[in-house]
Amino acid sequence: MAQQKPTLSADDWADAALDAMVDGGLDGVAVEPLARKLGVTKGSFYWHFANRDALIRASLERWASRETEQIIARAKGVKQPRKRIQTVFKAANGSEREGHLYLALAAASRDPRVADFVHKVSQRRLDFLSECYRALGLPTRDARKWATFAYSTFLGTLQLRRDNPSALPPGAMFNEYLRLLIETLIPRSGEQPPAANEQAA
Repeated sequence: MAQQKPTLSADDWADAALDAMVDGGLDGVAVEPLARKLGVTKGSFYWHFANRDALIRASLERWASRETEQIIARAKGVKQPRKRIQTVFKAANGSEREGHLYLALAAASRDPRVADFVHKVSQRRLDFLSECYRALGLPTRDARKWATFAYSTFLGTLQLRRDNPSALPPGAMFNEYLRLLIETLIPRSGEQPPAANEQAA
């Protein structure tokens, strides 16, 4: 097949593939429909990628970078630990689309390619949250508990926003909900996460 000089970048194709995953999971990623959506021929695709698998991998790498590494990099620039955690939570809850994308990828994790990325992203997020909680002065074990509590709460919020959005405050009121959530997820001195409190009772 003759190659067409690209009118789109590899990132453009990767972003389009991620959009397709939101709507149709991994099965939604197909070269011809993506080309039609982008208004180009398949030659543009083959300029950047050898095949569909290469596009899927590039898309997952872009997702991991944008939604994890870039957020962590911004948070690391914040000196105060409490504000660092706030930065992570606000960024993670900033986009409904990205939340839907995470859930779509988690649902597609029967595919080993997706499962590997979802696992690595989840582990990276948990490890960084643990670092943030340790920076508050918590022992390593307690920091991990808080990180797990916070991350599971974040995932629950994502699922509610997708499956039952009316259960969450609408519009600007969601920011107030998010503020309350963040306050709950950042412990005061000596405070244990709710699950730990229940076990100790």
